[in-house]
Amino acid sequence: MARILYVVNIPRFFMTHRLPLALAARERGYDVHVTTSDADEANVASIKATGLPYYPLPLSQHGTNPLAEVQTVTALYQLYRRLQPDLVHQVSIKPVLYGGIAAKTAHVPAVVSAMSGLGYVFISQTPKMRIVRQFVKPLFRLALAGHNTRMIFQNPDDQQRFVQMGLLPQSRTTLIKGSGVDMDTFKPQPEPDDLPVVLFAGRLLWSKGLGTFVELARRLQGKARFVVAGYPEPSSPHAVSPEQMATWQTEGAIEWWGKRDDMPDVFASVNIVCLPSTYGEGVPRVLIEAAACGRAIITTDTPGCREIVHDGENGLLVPPGVLDALISATQTLINDSAQRAQMGTRGREIAQAEYSLRRVLDDTFALYEALLSQYGRKG
Repeated sequence: MARILYVVNIPRFFMTHRLPLALAARERGYDVHVTTSDADEANVASIKATGLPYYPLPLSQHGTNPLAEVQTVTALYQLYRRLQPDLVHQVSIKPVLYGGIAAKTAHVPAVVSAMSGLGYVFISQTPKMRIVRQFVKPLFRLALAGHNTRMIFQNPDDQQRFVQMGLLPQSRTTLIKGSGVDMDTFKPQPEPDDLPVVLFAGRLLWSKGLGTFVELARRLQGKARFVVAGYPEPSSPHAVSPEQMATWQTEGAIEWWGKRDDMPDVFASVNIVCLPSTYGEGVPRVLIEAAACGRAIITTDTPGCREIVHDGENGLLVPPGVLDALISATQTLINDSAQRAQMGTRGREIAQAEYSLRRVLDDTFALYEALLSQYGRKG
């Protein structure tokens, strides 16, 4: 059977977003291998524990040192030449850019690239990032060139933006919404009956709207409990420090529950999920999980977020950065348990129909098989 190599920026993201796909590929008979950066020892150990062959990659998620970046491209080229994969599935900006270039020089037969959202490089308006974008665009055109290359997008806004920028033609793009959620693991539970609990869950980043969430909590103090379940990402330029989190908790604005690996139980203990993100999201996994668990959602009317939340059906959309609108939407759902219940039921229907793990697996394997049948090694 064909050999597949998954190339992901950091091991934690592979474990949370791509492990089910890799294991399902192995079950289908593919020879599956994995490479990520090795900075996170705990998650690297978790990958190795699955029995998937693992290869450490010298990659800095947010680094910009030119020599280090060249080293990453070189390491990918050498790995591709050594492993001779039939298909590489590259996830996030650096694997897509550097892996796409390496795959061409190493003559990899089939290349699947995926970005879970446009992220910092495409969203940030700082002078530095505007300059970086001018260098990144031609690299994308090079990395995504070739009839044997396909790009997976999680939402149509990102898909159309890449096409309109001339980075690749529509015919070589595929829309697969999200990375898939197990509907048997994430399922509805009754809401708690006490003072409503509003949850922010995810990486502790300013661009995810964490600061806005804290201000929301201050403005609605006493009307609900506001809790954060999340983990720091120190290397991100948008990181919120643990010290800042501790200050907010001491102040009484929020409860910080830390990093949680029992998210179904977390959703069962809250009434509303709130993500006031301005980040370049694909489709936020936490919102898919919240919908699957039957929780009403409040989020921003931005690419990715508006894919999973249908305004007025399973949640409320608010303009990004408009605190008064966020406060009004949150007050509405705090005060209306019947509306929350209706939205939760509809959210579960949307999640099952469009975002189940089974659907994502089927769509992804169909893409693999189409590429391999046309471009895979013969004999």
